[in-house]
Amino acid sequence: MAVTKKKQALQKSSPSKRKNAPERKARAKSAIADNTIACGDNLDLMQQLPDGYCDLIYIDPPFFSNTTRTAAARDKTKKKTANAYTDNWTGGIKTYLAFLQPRLVECHRLLPGSGTLYVQLDYRAAHYVRVLLDTIFGDRNFLNEIIWHYRTGGAAKRWFARKHDTILVYAKSSGKHTFHPQRGGTFRTDGLNYDEETGRPYKTTKKGRLYFDPDGPLISDVWDIPFLSTVARERCGWPTQKPLALLDRILAASSNPGDLVADFFCGSGTTLVAAHQQQRRYYGCDASKEAVRLARKRLRDAG
Repeated sequence: MAVTKKKQALQKSSPSKRKNAPERKARAKSAIADNTIACGDNLDLMQQLPDGYCDLIYIDPPFFSNTTRTAAARDKTKKKTANAYTDNWTGGIKTYLAFLQPRLVECHRLLPGSGTLYVQLDYRAAHYVRVLLDTIFGDRNFLNEIIWHYRTGGAAKRWFARKHDTILVYAKSSGKHTFHPQRGGTFRTDGLNYDEETGRPYKTTKKGRLYFDPDGPLISDVWDIPFLSTVARERCGWPTQKPLALLDRILAASSNPGDLVADFFCGSGTTLVAAHQQQRRYYGCDASKEAVRLARKRLRDAG
């Protein structure tokens, strides 16, 4: 009899709990301030956020380089200092993947049905992480393997120079995800003319004029975006800092004004600056106090 009464009580309470779940989620979501930069272990911080909190997530985790990444900077006294973070993994690739796996699981939880995840890596671990993401997100939700090609100094003599990063892109639910096709560059077509009235490019065919989009061709999954040189004005003294142009393209393609963009390895805050400039809300965090300080300064300077 006691078991039956308990079962009946659970049956009565379950619909109410399900009914109030969206309300509880909304209260939790509203309790988190927009445009936040936090310092701490990103896994702990991610676990405090409600389901579906982030419309777009971009992460640039350590690359499994087994080095200490450093970059020159200047402090308030204009003395040259070095910002750094450790990318060393005792135990090899298993230790690295064990670190990354729960964070990718949290990324999946934090995305709504329309959300997208971008993970930037290089040749050292991209293939391992793609298998991991196929397991977490499902291979049907894989969207792109973007190649970010850049030119930097140095020349390899025993192999072709390694001059690209890999950006793995997954939707929470492919077909429901936000995506805005991007255009840019020039058409690879000889003999283009331009309409005198509209300025639209066209070529003449047997059937008449074939017009092209004035904004340029559709951008593919290979991106030629310059790497930040050591003297670039954008440089703020953080190692592995990514160019703003790279994040501008990602945000324009996979989010809308007012969306919440998150970066859980935010470094000096490039993603957050891009979000601010494109009228998106943002959430960023990093384990380094110096990185968070730099990110906050860049956002203040961005107005």
